[in-house]
Amino acid sequence: MKSWLWASGAAIALGASIALAQDAPESLLPPGFDDPPPAPSPAARPAASANRPAQVPSAPAAPGSTPVVQPLPGSGVVVPGLDGLDLGKIPSMEELEGMSTDELDELLGLKPKFDIPPGARRSMERVGILHQSEGGLPSGSLAKQPAALVRAALAGTKRPLVSRWGHILLRRTLASRLAAPAGMNPVEFASLRMVALNRMGEFGIARAVAQDVDTANWNRPMIAAALTAYIGTQDIVGVCPAVRFHGSIREDATWTMLQAICNAYAGEGALAGSQFDRALRQGIAPRIDVLLAQRFAGAAGNGRRAVDIEWDDVEDINPWRFALANALGEEIPESLSDGAGAYYERVWANAPMIGLPMRARGADRAAREGLLSARAMVDLYSQIYADDTITGEEAERATQLRDAYTASSPKDRLAAMQSIWGGDSAGDYGRYVLTAYAAARIPADSSFASDADALIASMLTAGLDRDAMAWRDAVEPGSAAWGQIVLVQPGRGRMAVSDAIDSFIDDDASEDDRKSQFLIAGLAALGRISDADLSNFSARVDLDLNSQTKWSRMIARAARLNNRTLVALLAGLGMQGQSWKQMTPRHLYHIVSALNRVGLQSEARMIAAEAVARG
Repeated sequence: MKSWLWASGAAIALGASIALAQDAPESLLPPGFDDPPPAPSPAARPAASANRPAQVPSAPAAPGSTPVVQPLPGSGVVVPGLDGLDLGKIPSMEELEGMSTDELDELLGLKPKFDIPPGARRSMERVGILHQSEGGLPSGSLAKQPAALVRAALAGTKRPLVSRWGHILLRRTLASRLAAPAGMNPVEFASLRMVALNRMGEFGIARAVAQDVDTANWNRPMIAAALTAYIGTQDIVGVCPAVRFHGSIREDATWTMLQAICNAYAGEGALAGSQFDRALRQGIAPRIDVLLAQRFAGAAGNGRRAVDIEWDDVEDINPWRFALANALGEEIPESLSDGAGAYYERVWANAPMIGLPMRARGADRAAREGLLSARAMVDLYSQIYADDTITGEEAERATQLRDAYTASSPKDRLAAMQSIWGGDSAGDYGRYVLTAYAAARIPADSSFASDADALIASMLTAGLDRDAMAWRDAVEPGSAAWGQIVLVQPGRGRMAVSDAIDSFIDDDASEDDRKSQFLIAGLAALGRISDADLSNFSARVDLDLNSQTKWSRMIARAARLNNRTLVALLAGLGMQGQSWKQMTPRHLYHIVSALNRVGLQSEARMIAAEAVARG
């Protein structure tokens, strides 16, 4: 009661003071204009002493310029502007002529620390492009986690993931707007995420994360990761702000050629030309690399020189040559592009400047790995179908895809899809992504039960679990289609029937009963099988889910703490590989179980069903 009375009294007193202030006259002049500053009192003036003589006012300077006196060498007089300058490092006239304006500014100390006004600089508190309201993960979920653990999880992700749905989840995690763990520099955190995205083939997302950080804050690791992302997206000029701002941070051949390119696009064509001439004389890189860069720089309009590209003596392709050739529209010989490798297939699928047939060649891998969605695949083949000049296998597949949607009967639509799939091996899983929405249009009828396995696998590549569930009563319990349905159906609790699992194991033709092992591991992780049945079936297929590793203990602990971001990072760490042959049922069990516990049930169900389809 006393505290309330005191607060009331304070409020009344404050109100009275406000009222008194409002009644007082208010000056409209700026401070200092209405009342001149008081003259200093005699006591405030410093007194003269023996050690400090009295100050005598100096005479006013005469009008005109002030004479400049050159100090004698060794006199100890410091010339303004030259204090601290190492005269031995002053460049020669030739070197000065070869410097860009940015390099001259840096030499003379005129280059600002930031190239963006203070009000426009981005905060480093959270870095990423996907907010939680847009599907991103909670921004502060890693803030209190050990920096060493997060660093190890990100640095350890060195290869693509075997699971399409695992890739999609990890991409969403790495793109989220996240705060750095305590003790980790936000720039390092962004760099590690970019490196992981580059290794997954997600160059566009890595570039977007780089663009969320002001170039003045970039360090060497982030510059390296950003260059990989920009080259992977063929956006050579996009990296120029960082190249010109951090002009002297690197001296390698790629950086030197980028400096010349960026100088050309900044209007310094003569300087860029001399830099390319020097690069060719010194042989800093293979001739084809310098010539491609020189021709790209010439597109700025100031080069005034024709550059002929000859591929005769080129024996291989690399990302630099590939990016510049595509950006220039320069055709790469088939001898170099055929069998170029997984990196180039991932880039082909997302490069709009590349021809549609070549994009289709890379689309199978990109869809299989999770880089392309089912809608993106349909859009690509729709463009191929609409282009009458395209012939060959890609044009034929585009026609088959149209029949898969528009044929008069479900039987004909299914036949068109079977032609697209070309078999049921895991290598054709990208084609299942292409037909996902067409598969969902096939009626759930027992007459198509023999093809239900492939149809359901195709639907689930696009997350169409409701359409897949429509087949629950049309398929035989224990069949391959049933194995996917029992894993993907939503809800909790035990749903598996032991007789159906027995039938599934009996019909399993996979090597070492891997499909059966994945089915049992997935059911156990989702809590859909009793302990007794788990023990019996594990013994039958030689499955051990009890052994622990350091990784399994970490992901289980992250699940107990309900940290879905850390669980997603550790899940991605455990799903690396080139094929499902490198995925163990025990890893699948820990991944699906952890995802299910932290609220990522949809991803857990999709990954478990994908394992059965591709195992």
